[in-house]
Amino acid sequence: MRANRSIPAAAVVPILTYPDVRRAVAWLEAAFGFAERVRIGEDHRAQLRAGDGAIIVADNGGERRAPEPGAGVTHAVMVRVDDADAHCARARAAGARIVMEPADFPYGERQYQAEDLAGHRWTFSQTLADVEPETWGGTTVS
Repeated sequence: MRANRSIPAAAVVPILTYPDVRRAVAWLEAAFGFAERVRIGEDHRAQLRAGDGAIIVADNGGERRAPEPGAGVTHAVMVRVDDADAHCARARAAGARIVMEPADFPYGERQYQAEDLAGHRWTFSQTLADVEPETWGGTTVS
């Protein structure tokens, strides 16, 4: 893949819609520890670093709409973190709605789920151990 400073280097970059891009960027930085890397217009879009990945925050416009409260979960973004408990505490302090408290899973991850200020669902995952998928019922395909 060729490098381009105008787009995040990650291979997969979720684009999430928020009613107020600047407010969303400030909140995502405070709650989840992301860092803004590119601003596009005053309130159009922003690219954020999330570890070695990226998120694009987009404004409402055209067919893009932020989640509707009470409409169910249509998507979730998973982000790997070093310490799920500390990350959860930070998110809670910033006002995130914690949907699932940190818990250990048989596939070697400690995870929690949070909802952000616009209703986007996030799963934060800390690796506890390298576990073969077959030990918990998964199947290795390749």
